[in-house]
Amino acid sequence: MFELDQRVLFAFLLTLAAGLCTGLGSLLGLMSRRFSPRVLTLSLSFSAGVMIYVSFVEIFPKARQALMLGLGPATGYAATVLAFFAGMLLIALIDHVLPSHNLALPDDDPSGARSRTLLRTGLFSALAIGIHNFPEGLATFVGALSSPRLGIGIAIAIAIHNIPEGLAISAPVYFATGSRSKAFWVSFASGLAEPIGAVVGYAFLRSFLNDTVMGLVFASVAGLMVYICLDELLPAAQRTGAHHHLMIAGVTAGMVVMSISLVLLA
Repeated sequence: MFELDQRVLFAFLLTLAAGLCTGLGSLLGLMSRRFSPRVLTLSLSFSAGVMIYVSFVEIFPKARQALMLGLGPATGYAATVLAFFAGMLLIALIDHVLPSHNLALPDDDPSGARSRTLLRTGLFSALAIGIHNFPEGLATFVGALSSPRLGIGIAIAIAIHNIPEGLAISAPVYFATGSRSKAFWVSFASGLAEPIGAVVGYAFLRSFLNDTVMGLVFASVAGLMVYICLDELLPAAQRTGAHHHLMIAGVTAGMVVMSISLVLLA
């Protein structure tokens, strides 16, 4: 029982740390007078590289292994593929229902209607990203319960991904209100959706967690993370105006760093 409590605490702290990186991204943006488009391109594409790599190299194989144990080789593999695309479909439906949010930076010196528009953009971004963070928190938590190595890998991917998201929330709120504290706390609150998602999800799933349920969760999370990369991070990196080769370099660097970290954790 004590060992289980330790694993639960470790998983929760890992999820909390990943979620708080949204606030870290906010702080980095608020401390700098201007944010270079090249830096933003690299951070977004690096995050995408990390998430794509960990999804296909770590999470998907882990899901397939769990589902093949629970359902048999053929059925388990088919269920993994279906759950992967179900995760993509779920996040696509969330995107369709929610107001769109943009990871690009606003222009300086807004006023009047422009300020109100930016404030609304920042608040909608916080709402949308917060809802996205909910299943990501559950993924990190369940991954850490299953394997500390897998949990750390997912947490690193989510944490890096959350840094530019924090910037995306805080920048429009700051430029609209002129308040760094308001911008930070709105961004910080959206990041708390991850540990909340972990707690709520675990409370709901704990009574029937088994190989099959874990595998379905992992496969869905892999699909969710790949969709976020393709739909949000890479298009946002392209929109910054930096050369597309810089984006490819960021993706590759993210994959290299993630692969090295997973080898060191093995």
